[in-house]
Amino acid sequence: MALPLKRLEEQTLVITGATSGIGLATTRLAAERGARLVVVARDESALEALVEELDQRGAAAVAVAADVGDPKQVRDIAQTAIHQFGGFDTWINNAGVSLFGYLTDQPLEDQRRLFDTDFWGVVHGSLEAARHLAVRAEPHGGAIINLGSVVSDRAIPLQGMYSAAKHAVKGFTDALRMELEELGAPISLTLVKPGSIATPFPHHAGNHLAVEPTLPPPLYEPSVVAEAILHCAEHPRRDMRVGGASKGIAMLGQLAPRLADRIMRRSMIPRQQSNQPPHGIGGLHRPAPGVWQRAEFEHPVARRSRYTQAAMHPALTASAIAGAVLGIAALTGTARRKRH
Repeated sequence: MALPLKRLEEQTLVITGATSGIGLATTRLAAERGARLVVVARDESALEALVEELDQRGAAAVAVAADVGDPKQVRDIAQTAIHQFGGFDTWINNAGVSLFGYLTDQPLEDQRRLFDTDFWGVVHGSLEAARHLAVRAEPHGGAIINLGSVVSDRAIPLQGMYSAAKHAVKGFTDALRMELEELGAPISLTLVKPGSIATPFPHHAGNHLAVEPTLPPPLYEPSVVAEAILHCAEHPRRDMRVGGASKGIAMLGQLAPRLADRIMRRSMIPRQQSNQPPHGIGGLHRPAPGVWQRAEFEHPVARRSRYTQAAMHPALTASAIAGAVLGIAALTGTARRKRH
């Protein structure tokens, strides 16, 4: 049952993974636009620093230290939102971590830990949010926004288990959306699928490579994803890609899967390995420290995505097509240069 969503300044948002990367960029932008915030992460000291920052910005915010892999702790997030603000309007399942290396080199314990956060964390958050939002007696609907990835559609080597988790997130999100629609629940359910984003993501990942992992270009600022997420909090969308490469890679995988295999193998394996020794920060089995939105990379980082701007504003469809084509061209060009 489609209902209009509130304006952002009238909303309370729950944001998991709020102290780092995309979650932090989304939190800061939502605070700037007047939303009330329930910020969630595992590290209490990082949350304290974030809430202090939000207080200085004049934002209404409460922090919850929680591991989204534990359904009881996720229920506590919802109860905090209800106690502090009377409920919530949008729940953003952003918490996630990756695992770099060949699948045959990764302990099962690491692979299961990744799924606890990246898949089960989304399941726990989505179901908790759905139970709350389904019984709202307001003239406005609520929103659940799940963070997928370009690898929700096309797996990449060296992040195989992360790809598997994001595939699972897509399947779960698509199934839950159909069920909520059948039940007439006043909920918009969106899957956001970013490409490579210049966050601390590789530094916080589990790592079984001999070097520090990195991300392949093209790279985008975290604020590009934050804008897309908050757009979906106000405008019901089925899914939203961030970056033309995300669409381009998905299209290539659908139209020419074996060609995509070869291109991904030749381009993605070297481009996910830096020339630096492992830093050992990690964030798989323990909270990553600090409040850290943006990391430095050797490649240029785009401040906007023509494709995503077009996706948010359909009148710009021609730009969206051009962005997807450029994404494929960048990927195939990388593979061609490597062969030569």
